Amino acid sequence: MPNHPTLAGLAADLDTGRITARKLVEECLARIADPAGEGARTFVHVDKDAAIAAADAMDHLRKANAVPSPYAGIPVSIKDLYDIKGQVTRAGSRALEDSAPAEADAPVVARLRRAGFIVIGRTNMTEFAYSGIGINPHYGTPKSVWNRSVGHVPGGSSSGAAVSIADRMAHGALGTDTGGSCRIPAAYNGIVGYKPTQARVPLDGGVPLSFSLDSFGPLARSVDCCAVLDAVLADEAVHPLQPRPIKGMRLAVPTTIALDDLDDEVAKTFERALTTLSRQGALIERIEVPEFHDVGVMNSKGGFAAAESYAWHRYLLTSKGDVYDPRVRVRILRGEGISAADYIDILKARRSFIARTEQRIAPYDALVLPTTANTPPVIADLADDQAFATQNLRSLRNCTLINMLDGCAISLPAHREGEVPVGLMLAAAGGSDRRIFELAAGMENIIRV
Repeated sequence: MPNHPTLAGLAADLDTGRITARKLVEECLARIADPAGEGARTFVHVDKDAAIAAADAMDHLRKANAVPSPYAGIPVSIKDLYDIKGQVTRAGSRALEDSAPAEADAPVVARLRRAGFIVIGRTNMTEFAYSGIGINPHYGTPKSVWNRSVGHVPGGSSSGAAVSIADRMAHGALGTDTGGSCRIPAAYNGIVGYKPTQARVPLDGGVPLSFSLDSFGPLARSVDCCAVLDAVLADEAVHPLQPRPIKGMRLAVPTTIALDDLDDEVAKTFERALTTLSRQGALIERIEVPEFHDVGVMNSKGGFAAAESYAWHRYLLTSKGDVYDPRVRVRILRGEGISAADYIDILKARRSFIARTEQRIAPYDALVLPTTANTPPVIADLADDQAFATQNLRSLRNCTLINMLDGCAISLPAHREGEVPVGLMLAAAGGSDRRIFELAAGMENIIRV
């Protein structure tokens, strides 16, 4: 995002004393509290006193040359789906309000704290992470940065995470991604969102949607910012990111499903980005990926998300089902009709899908496709359940292909200043995380020219 601070820039400012952690936290808290802003809808809990105390501690450690990392003192937001010690994890719902406070931080939260990042608060989300739109009837719906006077959806399920970054209420955000929940809100708010290879980041301490598909990933303002946060979440060393030259990149555009029914602005922005990359020397090939048709079959009865969420929610639904968002409840209840045999069939079909798709895309550095088929819908237009369902599927469709592949993917803003936000997604097979970051870093400042 132009003129918005990156983690590297903030780390340099902290190191040289141009700013303090206390000042960074106070600036974020002021933006959250601004009555003209989206803070009240973006955060379900703000940890003001603890954040200020942690900032003061990091400032003292920095004076003593004892900070745990260069990023110590930078405020980050945490999706309401994660355990934070001493707080109730509501997952964007009213059904968990009377749950006991968490006894420990989720491992990913603990890793952020260990690096010195400061938890500024819990961000709003789609209830139980079950939608790509981001509407929440319990805690309100934060508006996308696009055309705020009209009111467009923020994308989900990590809605508050994305808005917290776009509005500088935090400088990094922890989200989740089961079918696009980091990448969709990133695309709708003009920032970067990353879905890691699932096995790299532990899923403990987070309310599950689908343990087969869930991934825990970051949202931030640049590829390098996401790479830093991703390394911390995966408990890996933070290494300088080396952008790959565009010349010679081998990119495949899947023409199966991924380019169907695109909004005009999405199609135009995507094709412009491809033209720019091609002129810079990228080798772009449009390919059929017939395996993508398998995803609709696997999801025809609700797929992993319905089956696995129902297994987790079935008792809670019995006692608290009346307080669920009806649009979430109905999707979870689809899992009740999935038999053990159906589930085993999906497991087997997915293994075959992954093997065949990985073989097809192996010759390329990455797939490149629009993050979503649609631009951010207007909130008021989704009061009708059918309209909501249609736009939800359009938001999730392309991202879901990569979750089913057990791959890794990043969404980059591809629109120009003043245009409706559109995300461009780079994706590859599982284990290709570093390559995706290098490719994305090489093109992020080129594709918007």
